[in-house]
Amino acid sequence: MLNLIILFFATSAIYSSVGFGGGSTYLALLLLWGIPYTIFPVIALSCNIIVVTGNCINYTRAGNLDLKFLAPYLVGSIPMAFIGGALPIEKELFEILLFIILLLAGLFLLINFKTFDDNEENHRKIPLPLSLLIGGILGFVSGVVGIGGGIFLSPILFLLRAAKTKVIITTASVFILINSLSGIIGQLTKNQVLVEIINYWPLLIAVLIGGQIGNFLNIKILPTKILALTTSALVLFVALRMFFKIFIN
Repeated sequence: MLNLIILFFATSAIYSSVGFGGGSTYLALLLLWGIPYTIFPVIALSCNIIVVTGNCINYTRAGNLDLKFLAPYLVGSIPMAFIGGALPIEKELFEILLFIILLLAGLFLLINFKTFDDNEENHRKIPLPLSLLIGGILGFVSGVVGIGGGIFLSPILFLLRAAKTKVIITTASVFILINSLSGIIGQLTKNQVLVEIINYWPLLIAVLIGGQIGNFLNIKILPTKILALTTSALVLFVALRMFFKIFIN
C-alpha cells in the first residue's frame, strides 16, 4: 500500500503541473496493484476532483477562465459522463479500454507538448456543433472508464488552435472537475462503493498534497512544455506496463 501511495502522490504532482487530474494513471496503478476493479472509477474520479479543484481555483484567480469558451464542451459532456458512468462494464473490456486511452493520451501529449509554450495569437473559432460533439464523446468515455477527459480535450484544443495556452489549460482543468463529478454520480448508481473507498483514504491524502506541489511547479518553477513532456512519458510508461499485464502475462 505504501508504494501505491507514493505513486499516487508522484502522479498527482506530475499531472497537476499541466492542469490534469491523473485519472487514467490512477486507474492503471489500481489495476496493476490488483485492487477490485469495480471501485477503480470512483477512486480515480475522487482523486481527480481533489487534484484539479486546486488547479481550477488558482487558474481562475489568475483570470484564465473563459466561461463562454468552456460552456459548449460542458453542455456536451455532463449528461454523457453520467450515462457512461452508469453503464456496467466487464473487467476485460475495461482493461483494454484503459490501455487504449492511456496509449492515445500519451501519444497526443507527446505530439503536441511543444504547443504548451505556444504564444501564437492566431486562433480559430470552433463551430458550436463540433464543440458539443467533442464534449459529448469525451464525457461518455470519461464516465465509462473513470477519467476526467481533460488529457484528451487539452491536446485536441491545442491541435485546433482554439484558444491561448493558459485558457486551454484552465478549460481542461474545469472540464475534468465537472466531468469527474458527473461521472462519479453515475458510477454510484451501480454499486454501493462508498464504504470500500474509505479503506483507500491515504490515496486521497497523497493526491491532495501532490496536487498542490504540482500546481506550484507549474506556476513558479518549471516550463509548462517540460512538464507536459514528462507527463507524456509517464502515461506511455504506464500504458506499456498495462500492455504486458493484459496481453503478455
